[in-house]
Order: sequence, then structure tokens, then C-alpha cells
Amino acid sequence: MHIVIMGCGRVGSALAQTLEQQGHTVAVIDQDPTAFRRLGPGFGGRRVTGVGFDQDTLREAGIEEAGAFAAVSSGDNSNIISARVAREMFGVENVAARIYDPRRAEVYQRLGIPTVATVRWTADQMLRRLLPSGAEPLWRDPTGGVQLAEVHASPKWVGHKISKLQEETGVRVAFLTRLGEAVLPTSQTVLQEGDLVHVMMRTDDVDKVEAAFAGGPEEEGGH
Repeated sequence: MHIVIMGCGRVGSALAQTLEQQGHTVAVIDQDPTAFRRLGPGFGGRRVTGVGFDQDTLREAGIEEAGAFAAVSSGDNSNIISARVAREMFGVENVAARIYDPRRAEVYQRLGIPTVATVRWTADQMLRRLLPSGAEPLWRDPTGGVQLAEVHASPKWVGHKISKLQEETGVRVAFLTRLGEAVLPTSQTVLQEGDLVHVMMRTDDVDKVEAAFAGGPEEEGGH
């Protein structure tokens, strides 16, 4: 896929390098030509100097054949205008904009532009580290009966297999976050210190699941 990124700061440059390593072709747009230094000498994609909501700049970056567009500059207005131009003028299906103001992010989300509200996400993640109790719902099915949530696991579970955790708590572990990376566990995966556990469970069972995660395995004191 060809992907156009507006903004060559820390996020934009890291995104560009990752996508290129995954085999995609990438074009990066930035008003400041010195910003492209962050891409490093090994980057093989296009470097386009200009603003991301200018149609000629977008065409130079290959927007007409792009399958995705990411607006990650430091300006909320620039990001959302660029995202709307990519979506509405050029018909790019996969569009996302980084927004610093979470109140604005909600408005833009209603316009059909997926947004990443940086401050809110960072604050949420920080709160989860500071106050690691309870289950935080990340997704619910339309009926509300099943949800995906991050559940805090007691350190007593460290060293035990995910299969044991599932058997004793009745949940399905969807994925782990380990050292900042998402991990799809197998039945042999062992919970490590610092892992964040994301589970699928019935909404009615949340309290019971939280208690089981907090208590530890049954063999360790019959919790």
C-alpha cells in the first residue's frame, strides 16, 4: 500500500520508518525541509516539502494512489483539514488525524475522521499505571453483553501460563501488552511482570473476573 504522512516529527518519522520496514511505500510531507533528517539515510520514500492540505502537495506525495493518510503534525487544525481533504477530495479510505485537544477530537470523530487524542490517550495510559485497579472497557459488542477490557492481574499470576489464568477466571485473553508491544498469547505463554492483560468477558462477570485476577491462582492459598 502507498501511505502518505503529514508531519515529520517524532511520531511521523517513526510511523514512516515502521511502515516502510513492513513493505509499504511511504511519502512524508512537512513544511520544514530540515525535519526530514529524522527519517535517516536509509529511508527510501518520498520527502515532500509543503503543507498537507494543499492539493498540489498531496498529489506530489502520491495521494491519488494512496490507500491511507495520517495527519500527525503539531497543529490540530492542519491535521483535521488535511485529513478531510484526503478523505473528501481524494477519496482515501483509511484516514487518521492526531488531535491534541480531546474536546475537538470528539467533534472530528463525529465527522467520520478517526482521531487519536494524544493528551487523553497519554493521560489514560498514565492513570492505568498509577491506579491499576478495575477493568477498563475498550470495546463492547452492540448488545453490551460482551466486552474487551484491560484487567489488572495480581503479581501472584506472574510465572503462570495464560491457559491457567483463562481456566480459573473464565475469560478469554485477547492479547497482552508487553514492554509497549502487543502480544498474541498461546496456551504456553507465561505471564511476565509488567504485562497488561486484555480480556474478552461477559459484562455481567466483570466483578467476578476482577476478583479472580486480584486474588491469584487457587493453588496459592485457595483464592
